[in-house]
Amino acid sequence: MGLSKEGIVSSLQDLYGDSVTAADIRAWCAMNDVNYQTVTNKIADCKVSRGKWNLTVQEKLEQNYQAPAAMPAIEQNLIPEKDDSFVKFGNFADVKKIIQSRLFYPTFITGLSGNGKTLSVEQACATLGRELIRVNITIETDEDDLIGGFRLVNGETVWHNGPVIEALQRGAILLLDEIDLASNKILCLQSILEGNGVFLKKIGKFVRPAAGFNVIATANTKGKGSDDGRFIGTNVLNEAFLERFPVTFEQSYPTVSVEKNILSKICSDDDFCQRLVDWADIIRKTFYDGGIEEIISTRRLVHIVKAYEIFGNKEKAMQVCINRFDEDTKQAFLELYDKVDADFNLPSLDEDAMKNYNPIDQEIVS
Repeated sequence: MGLSKEGIVSSLQDLYGDSVTAADIRAWCAMNDVNYQTVTNKIADCKVSRGKWNLTVQEKLEQNYQAPAAMPAIEQNLIPEKDDSFVKFGNFADVKKIIQSRLFYPTFITGLSGNGKTLSVEQACATLGRELIRVNITIETDEDDLIGGFRLVNGETVWHNGPVIEALQRGAILLLDEIDLASNKILCLQSILEGNGVFLKKIGKFVRPAAGFNVIATANTKGKGSDDGRFIGTNVLNEAFLERFPVTFEQSYPTVSVEKNILSKICSDDDFCQRLVDWADIIRKTFYDGGIEEIISTRRLVHIVKAYEIFGNKEKAMQVCINRFDEDTKQAFLELYDKVDADFNLPSLDEDAMKNYNPIDQEIVS
């Protein structure tokens, strides 16, 4: 028997039907005295999952469906730019080692908001010259957003690869940011998280991961929801999905000395930077002890020093950057900072007056 693909497919279909397993193929190879690997290589484009082949996939595509050409792959360089102000801390070294290994080792990073989870991954990729594709997950994210789908381009319907397929084919790092906001639609990534690739059933194509591909997910929770309601919108993720991440890193806020170094890379006022990290440290300790419900993140401190560089006024910088908090919390934070920094000019105002306080003019606006 000639070992043409058509001959193999026809013979297998006669014996086993359109869907065959690895056991069927091994039995067929024994009957015909041919090599199993040779046969599976011949029908590789019919493979739909591990140990399973659908012998009608290509036939249907060729006879009944002229698949539109896929959109061109992303051409630009996806290696993140190095941030000269970045300071290594926390799990950066471990995350970098995982990426550097080029092994497939899905990684989950959890921690409170604004503590450098995403930035650490980006800068690890920048340092190693690795491409990074970041996907911001929401409850609306579905299979088309991740895997891809048909798009109307110049009047024609064409297949467009999603970010997951791009990362698979390029051997890039796939960053699933805020994954705990996802619904159960994220389960379409199950086979990918096992390192097996994915079958694109809409176009009958199996995509295998290129060397170096890996998945890193960040979240504010551990995928168990937010019991205290702090992170509204986070969901309880499927246990089987979470089990596909071999390692979980818990990211904390940096130490006072490291955080001071981070701010000093941005702001030239060394004393202001020190006062800010001392202030934030007091707030965090109170938060962890259950004394308050809000916290000052490293990201918030960076916002403050950037505002100070723009406006040249500490009071203005503090005010505009903590306006996001409710009035009681905002005033409590300002009063605490006033105790930390003797040069800080905070008028004694009641709540209503505080709403109209302009720190630039140093007066009450009626």
